[in-house]
Amino acid sequence: MHEISFQAVNDRPTPYPPVAALGKSVAHFARPSGPNLLRRTDRLFQWVESRRQANVWPYVRSLDSAPAATAAIRYEAGDPGGGINLASQDYLGLSSHPQVHAAAIESVARFGVHSAGSGVLLGNTSISLELERSIAETLHVPHALLFPTGWAAGYGAVVALVRPDDHIVMDELAHACLQSGAQASTRNVVRVRHLDTEAFRAAIQRIRAADARNGILVITEGVFSMDADSPDIRSLQAICREYDATLLVDIAHDFGALGPGGTGQIGIQGMLGEVDLVMGSFSKTFASNGGFVAVRTPEVKQFMQIYAGSWMFSNALSPVQAATVLEALRIVRSPEGGILRHQLQAASLAIRDEFGRGGIHCLGEPTAIVPTPVGAEAIGRIASWLVFRKGALVNLAEFPVVPVGASRFRIQMMAAHTEAQARTGARLVMEALAEAREMAERHRSHVNLARGSESVADTPA
Repeated sequence: MHEISFQAVNDRPTPYPPVAALGKSVAHFARPSGPNLLRRTDRLFQWVESRRQANVWPYVRSLDSAPAATAAIRYEAGDPGGGINLASQDYLGLSSHPQVHAAAIESVARFGVHSAGSGVLLGNTSISLELERSIAETLHVPHALLFPTGWAAGYGAVVALVRPDDHIVMDELAHACLQSGAQASTRNVVRVRHLDTEAFRAAIQRIRAADARNGILVITEGVFSMDADSPDIRSLQAICREYDATLLVDIAHDFGALGPGGTGQIGIQGMLGEVDLVMGSFSKTFASNGGFVAVRTPEVKQFMQIYAGSWMFSNALSPVQAATVLEALRIVRSPEGGILRHQLQAASLAIRDEFGRGGIHCLGEPTAIVPTPVGAEAIGRIASWLVFRKGALVNLAEFPVVPVGASRFRIQMMAAHTEAQARTGARLVMEALAEAREMAERHRSHVNLARGSESVADTPA
């Protein structure tokens, strides 16, 4: 692949950002007051604008090239640059695969570019129906239902099945679509400590002892997106069977990218065909928007088609999306898919090893996701700009995605990353973090470093 050169921002000085750009989080603006719904958005905009102007707003960026192992991007304020791409979610690199491109082009010639309808009406195509069958076959279940996004799939699965008197027991770190679905469905929601199987058992047992009439939906993920760790799926499913509860596992980040034949943690743990409900997204490994729910009975699929509003009242996947995902799934299940997963694992191990040599312990296990702890938001915001100037692209996760004071870089590896790129990327991130902390130390009147935790002196709005 052609190597892109990135020099646009490297020669510019980096002044220390004003304290207004380093303080606060979106939590300070989440409950605005005042009678005018539109004008009360002003304070958030002013805060974001101060961050944009200080180059410490690393969000809403755009690509000027394909999301490959190196990429050209542009900050929202317009600054161009790029380098080693550790920010895109294209785990096996299938968005650049010639077979995937050919399948997409062929689908346009045959079906056009638009599905032109909801799945409940005339939005399905022979390609989308074949994709449903292929997903079901891969996961060893009889049925699957496609959704326009992964978010729609998770939200739709919950709201379709759960009623106000039912109960939800979910991992406290479950994805936002599942949290929102729970909030929309019932007040009876219990969030248990992350990955604590016994806490799940205790909560389910307590609920069932008090309520034998209503349903219990138990929610977890195959690989958690901000922590790169996994639950004991076999034990959770056994607990659900014991108490007549239903288990839903979100496999957005491991499906295609891990396990035998790309079957993720469900395949690794020997649970193919055994989990009650499996949902996922295509946007991480399958080169397209879209999502699905895989189910074990036609009755459940039919019920979701009627009561999952995000399916019934959304336009169906376009033929181009369905063809892209179907071809990507064929590659995932092929010997080439196994080679790509091996390359992805090697890249993940290399970058984790390099961070470890520098004294940084990445969270979780080797997957495409490499969560790299930062701590204080002020340090993460400064380091994000510095690493961009050095020639690497990373994503900063801060509240509400992670707790206040626990910001991190969510690095995302690809099969196309070489060992040299992985190790160089880690070194650039560590250099940026060291420089950000040094800058904060020089301006410690603005930054409180007490008790080893940096935070900006600030008063909530």
